[in-house]
Amino acid sequence: MAGRPFRFWRLVVQPEAVRFARRTLHWKRVKRAVCLLSGGLDSATCLALARRESFACYAISYDYGQRHIIELDAASRLAATLGVERHLIVKIDFGAFGGSALTGGSEVPKARTTEEMSQGIPATYVPARNTIFLSFALAWAEVLESSDIFIGVNALDYSGYPDCRPEYIEAYESMANLATKAGVEGGLRLQIHTPLLHLSKAGIVKLGHELRVPFGLTHSCYDPGPGGRPCGQCDACLLRAKGFQEAGIEDR
Repeated sequence: MAGRPFRFWRLVVQPEAVRFARRTLHWKRVKRAVCLLSGGLDSATCLALARRESFACYAISYDYGQRHIIELDAASRLAATLGVERHLIVKIDFGAFGGSALTGGSEVPKARTTEEMSQGIPATYVPARNTIFLSFALAWAEVLESSDIFIGVNALDYSGYPDCRPEYIEAYESMANLATKAGVEGGLRLQIHTPLLHLSKAGIVKLGHELRVPFGLTHSCYDPGPGGRPCGQCDACLLRAKGFQEAGIEDR
């Protein structure tokens, strides 16, 4: 209108709003993965591999009444050393059910040959353990808006464990995509990564060495002595020693 001054209006954006927008954009761009971390050689290698693939890793460990609970100390050290975004330790009482040498009073098998280890399901099998572990990981992944879970299962050296087989992982992945809001609404399709599934223990050691996994921080023994000293005779100890020997790499 004639005679009225024209004014320029400027939109003032508060610094807090800018920072929030940037954080939101960064959150959506980052690849996040939930990594199951027991504290052992396999899970440490799996976590290191996820980190190499540029995932922001959220590690989850379980206090399930295991006799080798010292592995959780190893998991905490590994989480700090390998640089995870967050490390959760979830408490589950498998001991209430029993049914395993790792959570009950039965003896851990010792001094078995590789052939003996491959025959039948071992006494160290914990009923439904991976199913329960993966369910907790799945819940966290959905909250994090992550479509990726890493688990260090191995079907070669531990062929007796039914929840380490490729058909089990495939079935669980299919179920997970039917059972979550993200899967049903089509926003995210979950993938369970099992990069160690078909590797020998020597192959895992070589991969871990390549990834610079701090082997000395890991713990494998099922029946440790005072101070967490490995027994050297359980299946986990024997397979670990065999793997390092065949890989020609020092366990340290």
